[in-house]
Amino acid sequence: MIFIDACFKKKTPYTPVWFMRQAGRYLSEYKAVRKEAGDFLSLCKNPKLASEVTLQPVEILNVDAAILFSDILVVPLEMGMDLGFYAGEGPKFAKPIESQKDLEGLSDEAHTRLNYVYDTISLTRENLAKDKALIGFCGAPWTLATYMIEGEGSKTYAKSKKILYSNPQFLHAILAKVTHNLKHYLESQIQAGVNAVMVFDSWASALEESAYLEFGWKYCKEIAEFIKAKYPHIPVILFPKGISGYLDKIDGTFDVFGVDWSTPLGIAKEKLGHKYTLQGNLEPCRIYNADSMLEGAREILELMRDSAHIFNLGHGMLPDLPRENAIKLVEFIHNYH
Repeated sequence: MIFIDACFKKKTPYTPVWFMRQAGRYLSEYKAVRKEAGDFLSLCKNPKLASEVTLQPVEILNVDAAILFSDILVVPLEMGMDLGFYAGEGPKFAKPIESQKDLEGLSDEAHTRLNYVYDTISLTRENLAKDKALIGFCGAPWTLATYMIEGEGSKTYAKSKKILYSNPQFLHAILAKVTHNLKHYLESQIQAGVNAVMVFDSWASALEESAYLEFGWKYCKEIAEFIKAKYPHIPVILFPKGISGYLDKIDGTFDVFGVDWSTPLGIAKEKLGHKYTLQGNLEPCRIYNADSMLEGAREILELMRDSAHIFNLGHGMLPDLPRENAIKLVEFIHNYH
């Protein structure tokens, strides 16, 4: 698989490409399946339909890897939190974590309740072309903890940060419990058939450097080390969004570093390119215009010509991006010399 070869810094005939959120609302086929499922969580819990939307972008765009269709919040859901997805508002937990008692009420065995995810993986791997990789994933402990503490998405993360600075031991206890669940969740995904795993730390930039290294990156590294020790043949991708100011502090046992669009790729190459394959980092909004898209792609491919690289966006596909441009972009990357 060309994607797996690139993860391990092996020479590839062209730069492999896939997109974060490549299964989504910019595809009419996805919208039809989502409607059939009834709601987002029902789609995540239906292996047949979740597998169908996982495969759609591989068939439509010809990307080199599929990424499991699921949601990062299924882990706290199966730890015992009451989760709902609301139109126009996003995900919300009915009762956020506020006390040690709340935390103690949550399970350490969430991975045993996520069979719908593993069934989706098995079904997808069975129907995915042998030369295409299947990527499993989870949210990072810090990102999941913010949802569990705030109860929903946040702009300030005030509740989470209040705990961080006033009761750091409690936050570490939350993060440790989440990390335990995530290790076994990713392991179960590997056993079900994924070829690589990715950890998304979407809210990494919410913390100052010292706080992120202690409460965020430390736990990402712990997950990566757990997986690499048991499954050295499985690439691990870490994606901490928005930490370009201290890339020189990034280290750990993993294979691929995801570069977000706000991080100059040249700086990431200078600081990390000798240690890790880099993944990224086209600004997603460039896809609105074919000329700016291809210009950005050309700059990235030229910059990374002599380095291990997987082409991706610097964050997820947006719901109204023109699919014809995404198709054109994959074709351009595959044919670029």
